[in-house]
Amino acid sequence: MTDEAFCLVLRLAGPLQSWGGRGQFNRRDTLEEPTKSGILGLLAAAQGLRRQDSIEDLLGLRLGVRTDQPGSLLRDYHTVSDHRGRPLPSAAVTAKGVQKPTSPAKYTHVTHRFYLQDAVFVAAVHGPVDLLHTLASALRNPAFPLALGRRSCPPTMPLLLTPDTTNRADRDALWAGQPLGVLAQLPWQATDRHRGSRFRRDARPSAVDLPVTVDDDHGNDVRVDVPQSFDPLRRGFNTRRVRQEWVRVTTGWTDTDQTDHDPFALLGW
Repeated sequence: MTDEAFCLVLRLAGPLQSWGGRGQFNRRDTLEEPTKSGILGLLAAAQGLRRQDSIEDLLGLRLGVRTDQPGSLLRDYHTVSDHRGRPLPSAAVTAKGVQKPTSPAKYTHVTHRFYLQDAVFVAAVHGPVDLLHTLASALRNPAFPLALGRRSCPPTMPLLLTPDTTNRADRDALWAGQPLGVLAQLPWQATDRHRGSRFRRDARPSAVDLPVTVDDDHGNDVRVDVPQSFDPLRRGFNTRRVRQEWVRVTTGWTDTDQTDHDPFALLGW
């Protein structure tokens, strides 16, 4: 088993997701698909790792992300103030490291938070088999609450997708193959509402093409989302190279789903 490549597959879906990119201070943006930092953070939380703990074993994991349902962008408007009625602190600090108050005094900050709503992604995580089994066990019984980017964005179930969902007792959680090949095996995970909006009722194909982003040392695109550490005092990110691909997957529709509507069928005509 260890001579072959295997992947752990996650279904990343929820009412809200937010995968931080360049946003900071009063504006927090979200990227259009999950970041490697966000997925590794979810796995670290499942394992019960503290922010100061080493994530060296997770950094070697290879990632592929398929967009099954892109969702839509939501802007959440916030105002922030001190409940004691004091002026808000500024970014400047004193010689003792204490934040200075705003001058002139400012009592309200306006902030903007951006989210993806009703999005669905499928992520294939490739790495050592023993580590993947450990992560699968942790995802079934996570030590800390799991989130899709931000703490306020919990995932919906199922989170862990397995090759055989019928054997609930001791099913093997791993899929054979590299991320791109594995993502081509899984059927479309979009909701019925999204499927209906993408295709007419009388045109339900058996397969659909979906975009995929996979780690590739020779890829043309660069992402700055590989965390050096989750320690707030040592935050930093390294780059990774990726490439864009398309995979054709089954929709789950059959020929019987495409039969024409007959308004007289109930009358036996």
